[in-house]
Amino acid sequence: MEQTHQDSKAVRRILITVSIFFLVIMLVFPVALVLTEAIKNGWNSYIKAISDQYTIKALQITITATVTAVLVNTFFGLFAAWLISKFKFRGKRILTTFLDIPFAVSPVIAGLIFILTFGRIGWAYDFLTKMNVQIVFAVPGVILATIFVTLPFISREIIPVMNAQRDEEEAAALMGAKGLYIFRKVTFPHIKWALLYGIILCTARAMGEFGAVSVLSGHLRGQTNTLPLHIEILYNEFEYMQAFAVSSILVVLAVVILIIRNIVEYKGRKEAGL
Repeated sequence: MEQTHQDSKAVRRILITVSIFFLVIMLVFPVALVLTEAIKNGWNSYIKAISDQYTIKALQITITATVTAVLVNTFFGLFAAWLISKFKFRGKRILTTFLDIPFAVSPVIAGLIFILTFGRIGWAYDFLTKMNVQIVFAVPGVILATIFVTLPFISREIIPVMNAQRDEEEAAALMGAKGLYIFRKVTFPHIKWALLYGIILCTARAMGEFGAVSVLSGHLRGQTNTLPLHIEILYNEFEYMQAFAVSSILVVLAVVILIIRNIVEYKGRKEAGL
């Protein structure tokens, strides 16, 4: 028995050591390297790089695409989760499968699909031209691509929670409560932490999206470039310090999102009594 206990302690220490080593090599060291390279030429060069007009514009487009994607996917995610978890209908499994398509399809392929739909060779191009709307090589295309790749994050977080609370909702309905009241008083209090967690994941994914946005944006500097695309251009032009400086913005935002995620997880577990 004592030997087994000693073996388990040895295995635990080995696993902890391997995990810490892996995290340091794959996460901590790269992040530290980015921040170090960003300020290698001094704070003045760093401030100049992140305050460049193209960097500011890329940040604005990134924020616009991220906020829009989060709002649209929150709205859609709630309705999709409500439909899938509370109703029985034909094609339910097909709808559930469609929700996972952004997970399965490469973002680059998604961008090509949108080009074949809204580009010059697409079936919707003539209609969009008459409406004076441009999708491909424009900000709306960037937003559309971001919405697509982040589509499942919120709904997938709240569907399991909604599936687990049917009894309470049925009890409220039997007592005469209406749909909206049930949602506000019974459903939402149970899903709020899962919803917030999904929003955080959606935000993180939207800010870092590259593939689909790269295809649809056209890499128009100062017009359609997001921060990841702007970083790629700087790197390809051998502007390494500027590239690392702009990368540090995404690193800082990622750290902030990570902190918020941990806070949400902690509060969710505390409220659940875990």
